[in-house]
Amino acid sequence: MGYKSLVECVADLERHGHLVRVREEVSPNLEMAEIQRRAYAAQAPAILFENVKGCSFPALCNLFGTMERCRFLFRQTLKAVKQLMRLKADPSSQIRGLKQIAALSSLPFMAINAIPKKVKTGPVMAHSTRLSRLPQIKSWPEDGGAFITLPQVYSEDPEKPGIMHSNLGMYRIQISGNQYIKDQEAGLHYQLHRGIGVHHAKAIEQGIPLKVSIFVGGPPAHTLAAVMPLPEGISELMFAGMLAGRRFRYTYANGFCISTEADFCITGIVDLDKTLPEGPFGDHLGYYSLVHDFPYLKIQKIYHRKDAIWPFTVVGRPPQEDTVFGKLIHEITAPVIPDEIPGLRAIHAVDEAGVHPLLLAIGSERYVPYRKREPMEILTIANALLGFGQCSLAKYLLIAAYEDNPDLNIEKVDEFFTHILERVDWSRDLHFLTKTTIDTLDYTGTGLNHGSKVVIAAAGEKRRTLSSSLPKKLYLPDGFSHPCIAMPGVMVISGPAFTSYQEEQKRMSTLTDCLEHCLDQEGTIPLVILVDDSLFTAKNLANFLWVTFTRSNPSHDIYGTGSFYEYKHWGCGKALLIDARLKPHHSPPLIEDRATKKRVDQLLSKGKSLHGIL
Repeated sequence: MGYKSLVECVADLERHGHLVRVREEVSPNLEMAEIQRRAYAAQAPAILFENVKGCSFPALCNLFGTMERCRFLFRQTLKAVKQLMRLKADPSSQIRGLKQIAALSSLPFMAINAIPKKVKTGPVMAHSTRLSRLPQIKSWPEDGGAFITLPQVYSEDPEKPGIMHSNLGMYRIQISGNQYIKDQEAGLHYQLHRGIGVHHAKAIEQGIPLKVSIFVGGPPAHTLAAVMPLPEGISELMFAGMLAGRRFRYTYANGFCISTEADFCITGIVDLDKTLPEGPFGDHLGYYSLVHDFPYLKIQKIYHRKDAIWPFTVVGRPPQEDTVFGKLIHEITAPVIPDEIPGLRAIHAVDEAGVHPLLLAIGSERYVPYRKREPMEILTIANALLGFGQCSLAKYLLIAAYEDNPDLNIEKVDEFFTHILERVDWSRDLHFLTKTTIDTLDYTGTGLNHGSKVVIAAAGEKRRTLSSSLPKKLYLPDGFSHPCIAMPGVMVISGPAFTSYQEEQKRMSTLTDCLEHCLDQEGTIPLVILVDDSLFTAKNLANFLWVTFTRSNPSHDIYGTGSFYEYKHWGCGKALLIDARLKPHHSPPLIEDRATKKRVDQLLSKGKSLHGIL
């Protein structure tokens, strides 16, 4: 049996040394977020703030801060859930011997737990409150107000009302600031490819308001369910019950669904197509998402249990706590995803690059086995990936042929890059999608949700040996400096501040002409990255990935030596150049507040609750 409440979970964590209590008063304005970032970096226990300034509710952070703790939280069910996913991916495994049969013994109980259970009432309905009485957590200095960062946002299909046609997702909620009427309105930010968007569109089509419930807290499995990219046929509430080892309890009040074991439940109405400015918000790409018009909730009622705890997290440049979410999700769903696309062997959305900007894949290349291998089947797989779930948000998709190296580990990003760069043919292997959709949080494109994608598909024998040193005859035009090797075959160069695309075309032409003459004919440095600070970018792999793929738009920022158009195809010669400098239309990077850091330093001094923890 799993946890019935977050309070029960906290007590269990404390008994086993996974939680520390903070007695001192801590401000929800930047201080708690600073502590969470440090807690995650230190692989620290979960932290319960007992004295939140200006608020009567305690708050909990770093609950999912380590894989060890996540496995502890779900220790009774995680193995069976992963087994269920494997069975979905390969039903024939059900009859592979006694060990498989034994592994299935718990699945009937999981099937029962998957069915949501309707009840008359529950602990969350004991009390009510207002938005302004909730912890007003602000994570970054330029955030537009306080946000709920671990919400479980529930909506139902207007055409098929009821819990079995519902969506549970994690979409940030702004509860103060901007033009929202205090205690009456809250911002609802949902991005592309989100289930609530389908429900909202149907509500607008029918001319009816969309009823939304926001659950906060409750059993940890409910929070994880809200971020799970689940296969067809498994709803988030079914998954929540299976992972919790306990059926999801719910009821209805005034037409709103209530998660009765949640700590808080906020009910509200999205009124057709009306919007209000939402943001800014420091987001998981490491930059602010700016102010844009988004739907908002007209708050109806806020319920909470008597012993309610407010869970929260902080997002920012990865890795952060949501990195662990990603690892756990991958661990659970990895067997299923390749089964959904024939020939797909593995995928890896690279966290250090902000997840959606960079997707790596390995696929089979079997179309013409009797000829020299080249990208064919993997291009089919790449197109399928760009139409598959959240993989459709990928901006750079790099795909390799499994047959070229069956031992290639997609999790080892540096080795994957080496494999690709040794084989890629820039005249053939670049495939662009222009004027398309990209991640809502990505500001490198031409507008909100608008940008481009590129597929780099490499297959065949090794074409070159990559260099780990700068070219002997390297020289650079005026304004370009400090060339460095970031990894074998990859050179980064500092460039002047970006002005405009019209002006930069001239600079890029000068730079690529120069590179054409000073790079060797063997193409031992096939990739060049232009950045604002080459020393920072080349310092480590994480910096290289973050700068390169969060600061470039393929259609606008890719150049190359000896570039050409052949009908509608663009290619280049020995080196591809990516301009990953910050542009005027980009959103600003996240920078921590120095005064807040000093205040938090004092909270870590001897005699304080967090001394020796962070």
